[in-house]
This record gives sequence, C-alpha cells and structure tokens, in this order.
Amino acid sequence: MTTELRRLRNYIGGEFKDAADGRTTEVVNPATGEVYATAPLSGQADVDAAMAAAAAAFPGWRDTTPSERQKALLKIADAFEARADELVAAESENTGKPLGLTASEELPPMVDQIRFFAGAARLLEGRSAGEYMDGMTSIIRREPVGVCAQVAPWNYPMMMAVWKFAPAIAAGNTVVLKPSDTTPASTVLMAEIIDSVLPKGVFNVVCGDRETGKAMVEHSTPAMASITGSVRAGMQVAESASKDVKRVHLELGGKAPVVVFQDADIAKAVEDIAVAGYFNAGQDCTAATRVLVHESIHDEFVSALAKAAADTKTGAPDDEDVLYGPLNNPNQLKQVAGFIERLPAHAKVEAGGHQVGEKGYFYAPTVVSGLKQDDEIIQNEVFGPVITVQSFTDEAQALEYANGVEFALASSVWTKDHGRAMRMSKNLDFGCVWINTHIPLVAEMPHGGFKKSGYGKDLSAYGFEDYTRIKHVMTSLDG
Repeated sequence: MTTELRRLRNYIGGEFKDAADGRTTEVVNPATGEVYATAPLSGQADVDAAMAAAAAAFPGWRDTTPSERQKALLKIADAFEARADELVAAESENTGKPLGLTASEELPPMVDQIRFFAGAARLLEGRSAGEYMDGMTSIIRREPVGVCAQVAPWNYPMMMAVWKFAPAIAAGNTVVLKPSDTTPASTVLMAEIIDSVLPKGVFNVVCGDRETGKAMVEHSTPAMASITGSVRAGMQVAESASKDVKRVHLELGGKAPVVVFQDADIAKAVEDIAVAGYFNAGQDCTAATRVLVHESIHDEFVSALAKAAADTKTGAPDDEDVLYGPLNNPNQLKQVAGFIERLPAHAKVEAGGHQVGEKGYFYAPTVVSGLKQDDEIIQNEVFGPVITVQSFTDEAQALEYANGVEFALASSVWTKDHGRAMRMSKNLDFGCVWINTHIPLVAEMPHGGFKKSGYGKDLSAYGFEDYTRIKHVMTSLDG
C-alpha cells in the first residue's frame, strides 16, 4: 500500500500555486527519515510572480494606519493560537521536535511576539518637529522600506518566520518569505491561516532551495533582504544585495561562550547549561555549547555535566520524556559526527559521541573535554547536541578564550560576584550576555550579534525599526 504524499504549494498574491514549471522537491520527516510531502522547487518565474504581487500590494498596505496593521497582526496571533495543535503537528513533522515542548516552549512565545509587534506598530518614535534653522520647521518621518525578501532557516521554521514577517508587516512593508527546503510545511500552513486576514499580496511564501533564495535576494524589486542562516549564506546574501544597494539584515551563526567561575552554583549551572546546550538538538545559534570553567572546579563540573548528558534523552516526537528530537537532515548528522570523528588526540569524549538508533537522524547528548582554543570544534559551529569544555586560570584568560572566535551572538557568565559579572558583561564581545542563566528571550529585548554573527536586530523596538527608513521633511514657515 502506498501512502499519498502531502502536496505543499506556494502562496502568491493570495493564491496557492505549484511552481510554474511543475518542479518539486521531497520533504523528509527527520525523525523517521521518510518522505511525507512534496513542495514546489520554485524558479525565477515564481519569484517574479511573488515579487510582483508584493509590489502591487505595497502602496495600499503602506498607507494603512498603524491601528489597522495592529488589528491584523492581533487577528493573526489569535488565529495561530486557535490552530495551535495544527501548527505544532506541522512543525514536529517538519523537524522531528517533541510535540509537548514545541507546544509549550515555541508556540506561546511565537504568538506573544506577533502581539508585541502589533503593539509596536503604534509606537514608532522619533525626534519632535522643531525649528533648527530660522524660518524652517523640520519633521522626521519613519516609513516602511518596501518589499522585503526574507529567508528563514530550518532550526525554528515557525518562530523564525514570525521574526521575519511580523516586524516587516507591522511597519507597513510587504513580504516574500522563503522557508528552508527541508522545513516548508509549517510556513505553508501559516500562509493558509494568514490568508483570511491580510490583503492579497502583503504576505507571500515561495518554497524552494538555495537557488530560489538567491533569485529572491538578487531580484530588483525588494528594498531589503533578510536572512537567518549560516555565515556562508549571509556573506553570499550581502554580496548579492550590494549589487543594487539593498538593505541587508543578517542573523547568522554563533559559538556562545558559557563562562563558569569558581564561585558559581555548580549544580544549577550544570542543569541549566545542559538544557540550554541540548534543547532543539543544539541546533540553535545561541546554544550553550562552548563552556569555559575555572580550573579549580573543572573536574567536578565535567563529571557532573557528563552525568547530566547521560540522563538527557532524545527520541520520537510523541515521547514525553525527551528533551530533543533528531538533527534536521542527513547532511547535518554527517557534519556533527564529523566533528567528533576529527577530534584531536588530546580531546576526551566524556559522554555520547555517537548516533542513536537506526531510523532518523538522532545523535546522543555529547560532552567533550581536554580541548585547546585553536581546535576545530572550539572555533567552528557544530550546530548539534555537543557541549565542549575548556578550563581557564583567571578572568583575563576567560575573556581571551571567550572572545577568541569569529562569532559574536550570545554568551553567559556564571558567578555570584556582582562586580565580576558586570566586568564580564562589559568586555564580552557578544550581542547578548546572560548572567547565571542562558537562552531566555523576550519580545521586548533585541536579539542579534556582531562580527561574523551578522548585523541587524530581531525582536524588540530595535528590530522593528530595522524595517523602516528615515526621511527628513523641511518646510518654510513663510508659506
């Protein structure tokens, strides 16, 4: 008996459509390794159509009042909440994530973030009008930038889609959004829900691969390109966008240092770091995967962390006892396993270090110690359930090791010494610093990094303002 595959389609100008040339790609459930759907493999004609729809819708949406945009986003949030079970099921099939954790840890923040941007739509701030030259009044206008080409990743398909479209639409822009080719299902479902709320063409979804994303970024219509993805992808987007001077918003890789001092509460630190390192199979650019521990507590910490790893469970989405599901795809499994296979002789695998099961792309929670600052696994993003541990002698060396990578997205400090915590937060070269915790996010605070982690902010009023442009209007008082 053959099970019929689900057929996903693009959402362009308020209509669901196949790719113009009929091409499709298979969508695999990473928990089983089995194909469950097909999605359009969109080409230039599909991108052209989506951009045309977004461009046609822009003047009307731009001219709506902030209160109208707020109402629309609040309706979307309510609709997502009402159909939460469907969204969670689609996301779990997309990614293999545990159903319970997706329902409790991802859907509620996602809805809250939409509601935050609904409120932000009515709170654009700027300098007051004033006379800065005799006989002249100056006014600052904040305006939407136009059509936004947006590319979302596969690690949090639903939430990252929200981080893209909600601020853009709240500011009066129109959107062409491409989900990852491995995780399009939940984004297509979101389009189905949004269809009854937004005018045609304001929100468009184009499914496809890297070439589809490239065609979107290089298209002449968008005024802005936004991507969450790898450093390589971000560099390619920035280069492509530079050819016609598009605005670019990049949220790229991370290699978060987790600095644990000798006065830290070891039990709490180990418990929280294990969760923050292994949640979502470590497929998070802010994951707590690079731990730096003071030499006086190093052995005790490693032993406790190895036990926490052994007690952490990965497995099927419907298993209520698991913390995380599979890696997203076979290439990602190969990448994570490759880091472990290439470990230098001085490294020691304290826990895990192997694939789990014969079906799907599961990898054991892993701890590696004995590492040096220039080791590959310290310098490069693993993006899997692997926590590395290094020791340091003093605060200066901790900072040297923490800042000694090309990424600069997130970090954390674990200490009871307030002065030390403040010094470290000042000197850590990362866009976010947590103290005695790691990974909580709120809609009101910005998320974004420095260096090769990209530029531009997600969430918060800062993220909202990224989707606006500033215009100076000066008028003569003489008529």
